[in-house]
Amino acid sequence: MMYAKVYQYKFPGVSEAKIAASFCADTLGKKIVDFNFQGLNVMIGKDGDLSIIIKFENIEALKKYETISDSFIADLKKSFIFKENQYAGIYVYNYEKEATSNEIKLSAPALINE
Repeated sequence: MMYAKVYQYKFPGVSEAKIAASFCADTLGKKIVDFNFQGLNVMIGKDGDLSIIIKFENIEALKKYETISDSFIADLKKSFIFKENQYAGIYVYNYEKEATSNEIKLSAPALINE
């Protein structure tokens, strides 16, 4: 079973949402290892909406994160005016296509003898 913390914010405009998204991605990105995030999604909507979904493998990891989550919200409130909705939930259905890499890796420059 997968658990999630969901944040939904409504900002006055897209510009504010973009700045807040950058702050949120940076702040939460630094917590991925410490709180064992299984996934972090930050999305901006066209009308100043910002949604953040943090995935956890178990309830213990979610509860551990929730012990510090208020400080993240407090920092956001110091800088922005917004409407807020947040909740913790359980994934009932989740589909994600596996990511693939299209890179070509070279181990060293090619040696050409003339």
